[in-house]
Amino acid sequence: MSTEIPKGGKAAMTLADADFAADRREHDVRSALGDYWDRVRSGELGALPAILGLGSLIVLFTVLRPDTFLSKGNIANLFTQALPITILAMGLVFVLLLGEIDLSAGVASGLCAAAMAKLMADSGQPWYVAVITAVAIGIVIGTAIGWLVAVVRIPSFVVTLALFLGLQGVTLRMIGEGGTVSVRDDVIVALANKNIPVGLGWALAVVCAVGYAASQLLRWRRQRARDLHSKPVELVIAQSAVVAAVLLFGTYLLSLDRAPSPFITLAGIPWGVPLVGVLLIVCTFVLGRTAYGRHIYAVGGNAEAARRAGINVTRIRISVFMIASGFAAISGIVAASRLNSVTPNSGSGNELLYAVGAAVIGGTSLFGGRGKARDAVLGGLVIAIIENGLGLLGTKAYLSFLITGVVLLFAASIDALARRRRSNTGR
Repeated sequence: MSTEIPKGGKAAMTLADADFAADRREHDVRSALGDYWDRVRSGELGALPAILGLGSLIVLFTVLRPDTFLSKGNIANLFTQALPITILAMGLVFVLLLGEIDLSAGVASGLCAAAMAKLMADSGQPWYVAVITAVAIGIVIGTAIGWLVAVVRIPSFVVTLALFLGLQGVTLRMIGEGGTVSVRDDVIVALANKNIPVGLGWALAVVCAVGYAASQLLRWRRQRARDLHSKPVELVIAQSAVVAAVLLFGTYLLSLDRAPSPFITLAGIPWGVPLVGVLLIVCTFVLGRTAYGRHIYAVGGNAEAARRAGINVTRIRISVFMIASGFAAISGIVAASRLNSVTPNSGSGNELLYAVGAAVIGGTSLFGGRGKARDAVLGGLVIAIIENGLGLLGTKAYLSFLITGVVLLFAASIDALARRRRSNTGR
């Protein structure tokens, strides 16, 4: 049998291969978008509701308050408002991934902040000693909660409700009824009240944008090299471009001078924003790139199956409460920085409800097994925009509570309906 290639056949094959490659690229992108739409229809909404809600709220409040909502000063204030809730929600994501709840996270943040403030004000300890002690107290609280839930087998709702009441008593004993502890350390106060230099802010934004794009492209390359399922490179590039655009545009807005007086300059990214960025990167890496993160999802999806697979379910349960309370301590420190003080009521208000709502609005399921660290950031921005926008509209307090409650109930309803849809479609 002759294997000779006919004259012009090589060129024809090259053209055919090129056409096939182009068709495949188009098909791959089209298939990826089709697969995403199929997942959405089957109930795997991810962060889509949060992104749509974020955009809708920005448009709504811009129309209602065009002169103030998107002003330079209000944008910076919006990010500062979101800091404590976002950090608290980020820790709660770990607990929610197991289908558990931590009702004590808010008051734990207040207790840890009170301990930090007392150490600096009364004992004269440097800020880093006070911060380390506060975070350590948070981890100890989380360890106790996790032990009672995982070993003693008391439901997390009961344990954390008891600590919600008990820790308020401890904070009240530390500070005294009606008392206030001032926070005056320059480093702590700078977290929510000072800005990083504009040049440094731009450098961080560029590094983050380039780093994100490089990590996504390297991941795509490794997947292709191992013949694993991967996104089309066009979508990877588009996703990286969107993230870079958001980072650079946000940096541009925060780098504008927002001082009310021409004699002073007030510009730059608040110091708390890079802190949230670092925590987000760490949490995303832990949940997405480590065996520990995979074990959390496994336990949240089916604890018995995870146990039979050799995963130490008890250790995982204890660890997520430790993480949640540790993040609660950081959230309390940032809240104390924003207010420049700590009171007996710190953390005992709506902070916990807003944080849980932020995680759920962002896409974390209350039923466990689904969620990402980014959900806390997206949901935290949604909560902050609602609170900020209603304040600009001069809405009465009772209406603010009602509207926020309806939004949280709507987010929980979407989560429940999406779970039912996934169950019906076998996902």
